[in-house]
Amino acid sequence: MVVEQRGPVAWITLNRPEAMNALTVALMRELGAALQSLENDPGVRVLVLTGAGRAFCGGADLKDVAGDTPGAAIAAFIEVAGPVVRHLAAFPKPVIAAVNGLALAGGLELVMCCDLALARESAKLGDAHANFGLIPAGGGSVRLTRRIGPQRAKLLLFTGRFVSAQEALELDLVTGVSADADLEGDVQSLAEAIAAKSPLGLKRMKSLVADATRLSEEDALRAEERLAIEHSDSADAREGLAAFGEKRKPVFEGR
Repeated sequence: MVVEQRGPVAWITLNRPEAMNALTVALMRELGAALQSLENDPGVRVLVLTGAGRAFCGGADLKDVAGDTPGAAIAAFIEVAGPVVRHLAAFPKPVIAAVNGLALAGGLELVMCCDLALARESAKLGDAHANFGLIPAGGGSVRLTRRIGPQRAKLLLFTGRFVSAQEALELDLVTGVSADADLEGDVQSLAEAIAAKSPLGLKRMKSLVADATRLSEEDALRAEERLAIEHSDSADAREGLAAFGEKRKPVFEGR
């Protein structure tokens, strides 16, 4: 795995191109450690997750779980991978998936953990567990159902078929499609635009969007009201209002 910082944007690249960036216990441990480090780094305001070579991620490495006791191997993988996937989904900073190629099974699950996803025109996405006699274990059945609805989720889960980047956009699996040559630049530009905003405001907006999906409408509205009042007294809110009055760009510090 490669971690590279480009200004306020950190890029994590899954770096097993010879194996379609398939996930192993070791790679998931690396990803977990990177997430912890980047979460605590105030110089990182946006995270990008991508893959090396022609694939974003081909899911769990089936060579590691094939054998006489696949249940034990899968349990060992889930024990490590589960907390990492949940950390990615709950990461307090904005996360963008740069879907540079095939994203299947666990790869699609990683994409759905991200806040936004831009895909190359040539990319393909799919659950694919059914193709190997397996079922999702990284949140695929849960997040896919909540994202696209139960009927369309079951269609993708039951058939194991892949969808094009354009179809993924129509299904709301990705938020944008870029020409193959433009993906990296488009993602970096989007990340930098987001990074210019208040880090504290972004963190709190992520929290509010999460509330909207799990709370009743009334409770979510009340939570928004309470947090808006609290946030109005933050240094970032004061800086934003001051910059507006002084006709200059705000400089946010995340507090």
